[in-house]
Amino acid sequence: MKISVHSIPEITPGKHNIKDPRLDEVDSITKAKKKTYIQVEVVDEKEALDSDGIIVAKDSRMDLILNDLEFVETRLSRASDEAEKVILNKFKAALEKEEFVSTVALDDAQKKIIAAFGLYTLRPITVAEPKDLEDINALLARCLKESNYISFFTTGEKDTRAWLIRKGTTAWEAAGTIHSDIQQGFIRAEIISFADFISCGGESRAKQAGKLRLEQKEYIMQDTDLVNFRFNK
Repeated sequence: MKISVHSIPEITPGKHNIKDPRLDEVDSITKAKKKTYIQVEVVDEKEALDSDGIIVAKDSRMDLILNDLEFVETRLSRASDEAEKVILNKFKAALEKEEFVSTVALDDAQKKIIAAFGLYTLRPITVAEPKDLEDINALLARCLKESNYISFFTTGEKDTRAWLIRKGTTAWEAAGTIHSDIQQGFIRAEIISFADFISCGGESRAKQAGKLRLEQKEYIMQDTDLVNFRFNK
């Protein structure tokens, strides 16, 4: 995942591991040889339109809105397509109320029309208060959540690891996050919820308590699911 940061020098560009206390809890039970957190790439504001999410300082929030308003007004002055004009006018009204264009409801056809629009506030935006800068890790984790991302965990003797996926990802799609071979040979997903894993004290006891579920390709992954994918090699 790529996160663009605006007017926050405390967050340096580059790779950042996002420490997750929930993964720490899992690892404290499994005691794997290695622990791997989610990693994100932080970029500056020049790459905002290629990012998956944006973090902006509260006092710079209006800069994004004004940039988008300028784009919308320029585009509106040149637009000839009526369907596009309708969308642009909705965006203009939202921006003039100091709201992000992401708050404007659009149908699938309208989303196709704006697919190429270079708008900042069409992306997920996390607004950072000064107090948020005291814990950069928590701020980045919040950005993941507000950008509609969750994580699932795998654990064993060798590695306890968090994997980043979009909310709504199926088990079959999540398997591909680990390796394409697992996705192609998918048989089933063995799922234990995080709460059950912790309360039971690990995989073996969770299985004994009947907390392991067998899920198919269409299963929608939940945040912090513990999963073991069975697949044909």
